[in-house]
Amino acid sequence: MSELDLTALPRPVKQPWQVRNPRNTWLVAAASVLPMLLSVLITVVANIDATLATILVFLPLQIIASVGVGQYIFGKKGRGDAILVIFTIFFSTLVGVLLVSVMFSVVVDGLRAMSPQFFGQNNHYISSTTSLEYGGVGHAILGTLLIVGLTTLFTIPLGILIAIYLTETRGRMRSTVRTLVQAISGLPSVVSGLFIYAFLIAPSFSSHGLTQQAGWVGSVALFPLMLPTVARIAEEALRLVPQELRNGAYALGAPAFKAFWQVTLPAAKSGLITAALLGVARIIGETAPLILTTAPSNDTNLNPFVGQIATLPTYLYGYINQVQATSQQRAWGAALVILILVFVLFTLARVLGSAKSTKAKKRK
Repeated sequence: MSELDLTALPRPVKQPWQVRNPRNTWLVAAASVLPMLLSVLITVVANIDATLATILVFLPLQIIASVGVGQYIFGKKGRGDAILVIFTIFFSTLVGVLLVSVMFSVVVDGLRAMSPQFFGQNNHYISSTTSLEYGGVGHAILGTLLIVGLTTLFTIPLGILIAIYLTETRGRMRSTVRTLVQAISGLPSVVSGLFIYAFLIAPSFSSHGLTQQAGWVGSVALFPLMLPTVARIAEEALRLVPQELRNGAYALGAPAFKAFWQVTLPAAKSGLITAALLGVARIIGETAPLILTTAPSNDTNLNPFVGQIATLPTYLYGYINQVQATSQQRAWGAALVILILVFVLFTLARVLGSAKSTKAKKRK
């Protein structure tokens, strides 16, 4: 009886899914390029609007070509896969083009209003036709920082406390609290503003209402918009802390409170800071609640509890509705300032998140 040959077979150079048929590659390329060329030809010959041609001509031709090639290569299974791929790529590209177009417009038009005085001056002596050399968004930036800061002062502690309750306790109300937080996250911003306006400002309890439009009222309206973001991200940050760290603290005899305060919380610090930054980025550009709860002003007001106060969203809203080119230019400048602030916040959140991932890898 001959012995079995136990010599290992050589591993293939390429995995099965890496082997490509050149003919299939050419078919996929043709199914991608030919519908585009044919759509351009039909658009030029028939003089059709490019947007309509993309939806009514290019997309149907692309689907037909992709389904045909998919069925030829993979059979019936390839038809559904081809439709899914086409719709995913098409709508992802559409959203990307729209996003790039909006950002390009904001940057190009906003840069025309940028100047040192635009960041430092208010609009006390400014009319709708005043040159861009005078006036700016300095008062609106201060108002935005005051209102958002006041909201942050109360939202961050409450959001982190909710995250601690959901992750570190076994309370019976956890599912109810999590459901309420998720429900609030879908609240439209205008509804939040309308609720605060009807409850505090509208003359429902007295002839003048409980209060007048002011910065702190706008902060209250922004509160339910920021809270879900902070609570959910903080919850995820606490859940990412390895359970071994908690168990090690418990094994050394530390009470639950000290184990959390001295072990869990420092390990999740960067994630909690990220939650705070993303929460601020969530509300810094909200317009509808502030239109309903704050009164716009051309002067600088450093007291959010009394008087009119300007914010970047209401500044933008007030000038974009005017017909003068100078006023609309100021609105574009305010939009660019908001975009810069949001970009800075997201960048900081990204940097802190990357630092947290690097530290976690080093510990492993």
